[in-house]
Amino acid sequence: MTVSLPVAARVDLRRQPVEGVLERVEEALHARLDRQTLVRKRRSLGARTERNTWVRIERRGFERIGPQGWNGTEAAAVLQGVAMPEWYQGVAWREPGQPVMWRADELELITSPSVAEGALVLEEPGLSDAWWAALNVSLNALADQQTPRIATPDTVTITQEHVTRTLGEVFPDIADTRLERWVPAHADLTWANVMGPEFSIIDWEDWGMAPQGLDAATLWGNALAVPAVAQRVRRERRADLESRDGKLMALFFLSKIVGPHAYEHDPLLVPGKKETERLLAELQL
Repeated sequence: MTVSLPVAARVDLRRQPVEGVLERVEEALHARLDRQTLVRKRRSLGARTERNTWVRIERRGFERIGPQGWNGTEAAAVLQGVAMPEWYQGVAWREPGQPVMWRADELELITSPSVAEGALVLEEPGLSDAWWAALNVSLNALADQQTPRIATPDTVTITQEHVTRTLGEVFPDIADTRLERWVPAHADLTWANVMGPEFSIIDWEDWGMAPQGLDAATLWGNALAVPAVAQRVRRERRADLESRDGKLMALFFLSKIVGPHAYEHDPLLVPGKKETERLLAELQL
């Protein structure tokens, strides 16, 4: 029997009072947060501490927390060979009377900024060859790890059934959606989560096993508005993106761009349609 979890009310932390949350985190972690550095997103907060660390705080409803929990940032501390902030400590609590969990993690402060303010890159970021080499080292090292965790891109557990359903709804001509190789993935490898000029990857809460190519497809897809960057991702991550699984992951990403909820002013829409045609044709060969 499937048990339905209660659904948390939607809350936008960019607009809600958060001082009480910040004070609770300060007390639990014995750290003072610098309010001047506070970054507010829809479901997460971040701020620098007086001891030059970074604290990330997230609110997540029960329905978005699977059996493996949601301590991904803490669990990622064991990864070897991946450029990422060191994890120091964390705390979690339930919001009284609500099907909601809060979590705060204190991490190494990364001084390089995100390559882009949002998920997409909209102009040439001028990344060095050393940056691209470090990306490859980290993604290759990540794929060589072992974990019982399952990735949750967009906080949704990725499964064969989920991929098949998503692709079938948007690309019904794909006859075979079977995925063969699963490897550890960051699962949210957008341009906001990679730093530069010194390379590192942040925000590990959703990492876990995923089809080969998920990370490469996410980084590539979010660069389609800048063809030279998208082409560089394809060149650097050729082994992932030219595999059959990688092509399916590219279409999995594009299903959100060219599917029924396509937005006509989306800078990814026109190049996304072109890439969709290419990928569908290649899968038919």
